Amino acid sequence: MTDLSVAPQPVSGHGLLAGRTAVVTAAAGTGIGSATARRLLDEGADVVVSDWHERRLKQTEEELAAAYPDRRVASAVCDVTSTEQVDGLIAAAADRLGRIDILVNNAGLGGETPVVDMTDEQWDKVLDITLNGTFRCTRAALNYFRAAGHGGVIVNNASVLGWRAQHGQAHYAAAKAGVMALTRCSAVEAAELGVRINAVAPSIARHPFLDKVTSSDLLDRLAEGEAFGRAAEPWEVAATIAMLASDYTSYLTGEVVSVSSQRA
Repeated sequence: MTDLSVAPQPVSGHGLLAGRTAVVTAAAGTGIGSATARRLLDEGADVVVSDWHERRLKQTEEELAAAYPDRRVASAVCDVTSTEQVDGLIAAAADRLGRIDILVNNAGLGGETPVVDMTDEQWDKVLDITLNGTFRCTRAALNYFRAAGHGGVIVNNASVLGWRAQHGQAHYAAAKAGVMALTRCSAVEAAELGVRINAVAPSIARHPFLDKVTSSDLLDRLAEGEAFGRAAEPWEVAATIAMLASDYTSYLTGEVVSVSSQRA
């Protein structure tokens, strides 16, 4: 009998994205973004990874290029709170890869502060990166897809907190609920451009960076509440993102797919 409390090893790629090109934001480091870049490469795509942290981004690019010598891997520094940098990212990616087929909006920022103690700055920063950043990248990609005329796919990273309440997460939950609404509305508009837009909503995917910004006790409690008794591995979320980016979901748009094993 399979023990679902033990995280499985990543599955092999199946060529779902062969010949495609992709941009992944917030892809440096060890989280869902870098796992997504790796999964897209596993599935045959060429990838531009982006992040605001130049040193970590360069390290990620070098690691991916070494691991996937038969794929094109490039990087572009981008702060998603800057419209100028976001527009530059899409332009640079199209120039380096020849075209863009997929955008994964992964950039986001959390925190743990009760509303009664939250400052305007804390609220604004989380909303600006997590929601406004997703908007800026979506807008830039849609402008590119409209001009290019070949369609495309956008996958946003939301969260189950867009549906559920959790102490100290009002800013993050509000931002992720906004990402869900943005996904639905922009998908309706993008259909006429031949563009599909969907989102994933992970419950908890644990990685070293998350442990740095969130209490280990809280993460342990959240993981224990899952039906499998563990957090997701970042690659498990990334695999769902790759599926949404592929032709296996050609009739799916404006949807938010929960990546969760939480008990009903």
